[in-house]
Amino acid sequence: MLIRCGYDIAFNTDAKTAMVALLSVHPSRHQDLRTPQRLMASPDIPLYQFEDGFGNVATRFAIPPGGVTLSCDFVIEDNGEPDVRAPDGPQIPVEDLPDAVMPFLLGSRYCETDRLMNVAWGNFAHYGSARDRVDAIVDFVHNHIEFGYHYARSDKTAWNGYQERQGVCRDFAHLAITLCRCMNIPARYCTGYLGDIGIPPVDAPMDFSAWFDVYIDGNWYTYDARHNRPRIGRILMARGRDATDVALTTAFGPANLVRFDVHTDEVQSIE
Repeated sequence: MLIRCGYDIAFNTDAKTAMVALLSVHPSRHQDLRTPQRLMASPDIPLYQFEDGFGNVATRFAIPPGGVTLSCDFVIEDNGEPDVRAPDGPQIPVEDLPDAVMPFLLGSRYCETDRLMNVAWGNFAHYGSARDRVDAIVDFVHNHIEFGYHYARSDKTAWNGYQERQGVCRDFAHLAITLCRCMNIPARYCTGYLGDIGIPPVDAPMDFSAWFDVYIDGNWYTYDARHNRPRIGRILMARGRDATDVALTTAFGPANLVRFDVHTDEVQSIE
């Protein structure tokens, strides 16, 4: 299937302000692009791309006084298959995990494993396999948190989400990631495009989405505590330990967001 994705995001600034953006498709999906993906800035300003420590494509630039509009529009091909279910089997002991996944077992800015350790072991220790344990965690988080865009808060952590029982997709992901890490299952935060493809249309403005990956039986598998069902058409942009590592934009000074439009739609051609 073909999916047209993109965004139109604008900031106002009073002075020149440096910014880093993670608004590009992840390199793992570059081979699926069917039209060029180019971040455009208005006014035209220098843009510099680099690969961050988690393998994401980051863009550096300086917003001129007055502001900037960032936009992109592209078509990407997707296999149209739902998220792959992890295999069943015993959980890999921590001492046998590869070095590369160890950072995704540790607590991080939004994932306080120390505060949720007792919650995790009290609810999920009796499950026999890693898949069953993650399924139970996703079910728990999905039912524990009430979704609502008005519950969004930039400083909300997994512990806050657990206590307040309200949040947006990133809060679902943070809580699920933290509980998985508490149970010694590596988990990483993901963000990207996820349109209303294969489901009834949702009466809400399109936004970027957050989900997470878990490391089971030697591979990473996608889970989504917000929707709690396999979905099709996920387009990964960035991944890291939590939302700190994959912030869509980070301004090094005052910058007011004045427009935020995202589109993700299935199309029949690249025209």
